[in-house]
Amino acid sequence: MRTLRNYLITAALCIFWLGIGIAQGNDQFQAYWVHEDVVKPSMVMQYETVCKELTDNMKKHNIQGLSVIVSNTVDNRYMWISPINTIADVDRPVFQTLSEKMGPENMTAMFNKMNKCYDVEHDYIIQMDKELTYMPDGITQTPVGQEYRKFHYYYYTPGNAAIVKEKALAIKKLFQSKGSKLHYRVYHSGFGNRGAYYMVAIAAKDAADYANKITENNTLMGPEWQSTFSDFMGSLIQYELVEGQMRPDMAYSPK
Repeated sequence: MRTLRNYLITAALCIFWLGIGIAQGNDQFQAYWVHEDVVKPSMVMQYETVCKELTDNMKKHNIQGLSVIVSNTVDNRYMWISPINTIADVDRPVFQTLSEKMGPENMTAMFNKMNKCYDVEHDYIIQMDKELTYMPDGITQTPVGQEYRKFHYYYYTPGNAAIVKEKALAIKKLFQSKGSKLHYRVYHSGFGNRGAYYMVAIAAKDAADYANKITENNTLMGPEWQSTFSDFMGSLIQYELVEGQMRPDMAYSPK
């Protein structure tokens, strides 16, 4: 977060000039800015303590202009995920306001403690594709009581984008036809990402609940699922699976 403001201003300019934008006015997509800290294993406890201090101060002063959910993965990556509607949203005076409320010396000291916890941070944009997402009961990133996550990353070559999307739609149609109870959200890589991919997020209560959901879904879908999924995987260049969890104790939304 130490270089966040300068990065976001640069990002906004790059998005504008390169024409890599957010699908404004299109109900199919919802864009998110993601700030990711790669935390040192020995500093996880200190990092989480400072993050909760940050969240507490945001709540105390009811800082406007930022709504964020937080997820961390088993390899100690912490992702702060905030919805954006326009390119201008990436340049928000959130921390300037917080500094004025809690005092610049106090905020600087807080962030100095946080900065010692990691050497690597990333900022990028992803877009939820509602056309590919399967949540028949209504789309939400935070299903109640389901903090456990599996993040599936499906990488492909840009020239193969149309084919990959077609096969992803075939998977959703199969889920719909079978009335699957396994819900998922699909995100597409955007500005600041390395490579083109779809990320599929699946929520569950815990690892055991996730395994049960997968087993039940495979049984429900039958042989057609194997051929449909294999066809999709055949159009990719790489697959990655990441385990994580949501952190409502770090999340923030203004009153």
